[in-house]
Amino acid sequence: MNKRILHVVTNVAHYDDPSHPTGLWLSELTHAWHVFEEHSFKQSIVSPTGDSEGLQQITREIFERGGVVSSVCHGYCGLLHTKLSDGSYLVAGRKMTGFTWREEVLACVNKLVPYNAEEEVKKRGAHYQSAKLPFVSYTVVDGNLVTGQNPGSAKETANKVVTVLSQPQRDSLSY
Repeated sequence: MNKRILHVVTNVAHYDDPSHPTGLWLSELTHAWHVFEEHSFKQSIVSPTGDSEGLQQITREIFERGGVVSSVCHGYCGLLHTKLSDGSYLVAGRKMTGFTWREEVLACVNKLVPYNAEEEVKKRGAHYQSAKLPFVSYTVVDGNLVTGQNPGSAKETANKVVTVLSQPQRDSLSY
């Protein structure tokens, strides 16, 4: 089995207001990296510079050939516009999670983010789920879609990706 992980990380340095920095929450990458390294996966990191259509195409191809697509925290924003070959949204009809609107409010960034990602993914037909308490680890697996709610979910999400990838013929894309 060719064991590969492609990590896609943000290159956004600040919200619309440049005085409010944002970016990669490093533990989302490092905790997952460590899990995948322990299981001898070959890992690569990419950070798109506006080519969302190209990234959506790669995501669709991996998903449609049975590879695992995974996201943690705001990574599910990268899945919002991804459509499958039949024109349906990748998230439509699938159970998933990501950073909740409640967590945005509690983190005091709800007025800084450009949209409510939780509502947007629901509009696209996702069966959105979340932990009863904010900021606790919570991961959802629906076939070859594996999602984690927040930065604290990175390790659990990576472990579940490893479990799914232990099945034959799987590759992974991790947001």
